[in-house]
Amino acid sequence: MAKRGRARTLTHVDAARRPTMVDVGAKEVTLRVATAEAVVTLPRAAALVLRRAGERTKKGPVIDTAIVAGVMAAKRTHELIPFCHPLALERCKVTVTTARAGRFVIRCEVALHGRTGVEMEALTGATVAALTIYDMTKALSHDIAIGPVRLLAKSGGKRDYRRSGR
Repeated sequence: MAKRGRARTLTHVDAARRPTMVDVGAKEVTLRVATAEAVVTLPRAAALVLRRAGERTKKGPVIDTAIVAGVMAAKRTHELIPFCHPLALERCKVTVTTARAGRFVIRCEVALHGRTGVEMEALTGATVAALTIYDMTKALSHDIAIGPVRLLAKSGGKRDYRRSGR
C-alpha cells in the first residue's frame, strides 16, 4: 500500500525483520486522542431477560462493571500487547449505550500528551468492556456476538484518522 509514492512499512520489526519496540524518544509531544468502538449483541430471549432484570445479573450491574473493566484495561494495555509503551493516560472515558434490545455499543476514548498514539489503549478498553458484558451475561446464552471492534478516530500523530461512514 503506497502513499504518495512512498511504501508504508511495518513499525515493529527491525532491519533484520526481528520484533522490536518503536523508539519514540525523538518524537514530538502532542495531544494524542483515539476513540474505538465494540459492539455486543445478545440473542433476543437473553436480551429480554437482561432488560427485565434492570441490566443486572448475579455478578452485578452489567454496564457499570463493563465501564470499569474498560478503563482498567486501557490503563494496562502495555501489559497485554507486547510492544505497547506504558502510558500515563490523562483521560479514558468508556460509554455503553443500548442501540436496540440486546445490542450494546461501547465507545472508549483515550487521551494524553505524549510521543506515541493511544489507539491500542482505546481498542483494548472497548474490547475488554465487551468481553465483560459477555462474561456477565453468558449464563443467559452462549450465542452472544462481539464485533465489530474498530478504531473510529485518532489524532495527534503523523497521520490523523477518522473512519468514514460512522
